[in-house]
Amino acid sequence: MRRGLVIVVVLLAGLAVLVPALLTNGSAPPPTSGPAAGATAPATDWPIFRGGTGMLGVAAGKLPEAPKLLWRFKTNAAVASSPVVAGGRVYVGSMDANAYCVDLATGRKLWSYRTKDAVDAPPTVVGGSVYVGSSDSFLYALDAATGTLRWKVETEDKILGAANTFADPKTGKPRIVVGSYDYNLYCIDPETGKVLWKYESGNYINGGIAVSGGRTVFGGCDAVIHVVPPDGKKAEQINAGAYIAATPAFDGKRVYVGNYEGALVCADLQTAKLAWTFQRDQPFVSSPAVTEDRVVAGCRDGSVYCLDRKTGQRLWAFRTKAEVDSSPVVCGGRIVFGSNDGRLYVVALADGKKLWSYELGDAIASSPAVASGRIVIGCNDGSLYCFGSKP
Repeated sequence: MRRGLVIVVVLLAGLAVLVPALLTNGSAPPPTSGPAAGATAPATDWPIFRGGTGMLGVAAGKLPEAPKLLWRFKTNAAVASSPVVAGGRVYVGSMDANAYCVDLATGRKLWSYRTKDAVDAPPTVVGGSVYVGSSDSFLYALDAATGTLRWKVETEDKILGAANTFADPKTGKPRIVVGSYDYNLYCIDPETGKVLWKYESGNYINGGIAVSGGRTVFGGCDAVIHVVPPDGKKAEQINAGAYIAATPAFDGKRVYVGNYEGALVCADLQTAKLAWTFQRDQPFVSSPAVTEDRVVAGCRDGSVYCLDRKTGQRLWAFRTKAEVDSSPVVCGGRIVFGSNDGRLYVVALADGKKLWSYELGDAIASSPAVASGRIVIGCNDGSLYCFGSKP
């Protein structure tokens, strides 16, 4: 067994200026504002897993009081991939080996691209391209408007986590970073697909990559958090206590992530130590949502927990009837998430009171995308669902 997995932090100069211009759909002009490093996603888009490059899971705008089912798009296998939204389009993967693009307004299929294995990874929409990993070991760059292949990069094992973007501090050019089960973090030129460097960790990289405040973070199965410079060399380490399956949330100073031994931890990068730990007896696979003063995450004990962001003190818990692997999204004082009990839930951020739920009928491992007042989420029944206000 090689050394354990790493969480990578890449220093990025000027990211808060460059990234908003990159995260957009290929058929629409770049937005004037967008999810800069760690920022709340714009109300009309959710172009990357967790909404913004910091993976904080916070959406702008408001959700309807009682969302209605607007449409359902059926694939040929479970949809564990989490959808993203950009330019009025929804992008998602399916275990049927396809990446799909559907119209946000109607749910009509616009295109699909077939890989050679399940697409479990959430797509990422950057600069007119959709970047999505597959269990066939490739990262694909597809034209966001047409689904045409631009390039693909082969790793040595499956890719399950979302890619992210950063700006090279020397040249200002955009870069794509993605992790693989081959233990490596890859840095790729988005124009050519050329691998610029790769950083070898010691175990699987299961989750996605977080970027904020000039740094990039990822977690994996070596139970440590690694801080890596832009050239992919030399890393500092923070021990996370156990291996990490989830995507971390990163606000530029602290990393929030759960591990497989039931600890939700906050790591302070300035001190290179854990600031606090919240302990349960089941794994945290859900990625946390981080607001101004709270951290919200699902647990395999069937609960969603809300903690004080500064201290890690438990504020409330909401109990479902099965594991919660779906990552919660906070929008307008409400939290939306799925559960393996087959229900999509909305609860109050203030006190965890249930406000609404909808029975989908099968486990929900997918995490919601929230954009334009709509909730889009996949289900193990093979469908992509969209909820919102009916016209």
